[in-house]
Amino acid sequence: MTAIPMRSPGLGLKRGLARHCPNCGEGHLFSGYLKVQPTCEACGHDNGAYRADDGPAYFTILLVGHLVVAPLLCFSFIWTWPVGLVLTLTLSLVAGATLSLLPLVKGGFIGVQWGSRAVATA
Repeated sequence: MTAIPMRSPGLGLKRGLARHCPNCGEGHLFSGYLKVQPTCEACGHDNGAYRADDGPAYFTILLVGHLVVAPLLCFSFIWTWPVGLVLTLTLSLVAGATLSLLPLVKGGFIGVQWGSRAVATA
C-alpha cells in the first residue's frame, strides 16, 4: 500500500512558487511562460485540472500596485521630471515587475488549489 502524500496549501504554495508540480515538487509545472503542462512528467499528476484564469492576474496587479506603484508616488521625480521620461521609466518598471511576477503567482495559485483539494469539474 502506498502512502498518500500530505497536502497543505502552504506546501502547494511553496512548490507552485518554485514553478514545480504541486504534487511531487519535482516536475515542471509550466511548459512555456504561462502554459501549464497537462500532466507532470515526474509523477503523472493531472495539473491541467486546476483553473487559473483571472485569479493570478488579479493578484499580480494587486502586488505590483502595492509594492511598486504606491512607493513610486513618494518620489518627487514623478512630479518634477518631464512626463515622457517619467512614463517611460515607470511603465517599464511596472511592466517588468508584472511580467516577472505573473508566472510565480500563477504557480502559487495552482499550488494552493492543489493543497486545498480544489479541482475544477466540467
